[in-house]
Amino acid sequence: MADKNIKVPENVPGPWYVDTTCTPCRTCMEVGGVDALLKYNDDETYVYFYRQPETPEEVAIAEETEAVCPQAAIANDGE
Repeated sequence: MADKNIKVPENVPGPWYVDTTCTPCRTCMEVGGVDALLKYNDDETYVYFYRQPETPEEVAIAEETEAVCPQAAIANDGE
């Protein structure tokens, strides 16, 4: 499970985040519509939330990225 204490610094404030256990496996980036929420850092060594989900459809996309992440590096801390 992702750890909110080790969030990658590029995440925008909000409940959804990626932590430092993310690897560039690209699995989450294969989820349809995810490019509206996640992007790679400059070195393409991890992804981060550059936008928080706002609509039910975007929340569903974020939930799917969390479900498919093999590192369990994506989470919603509810804050």
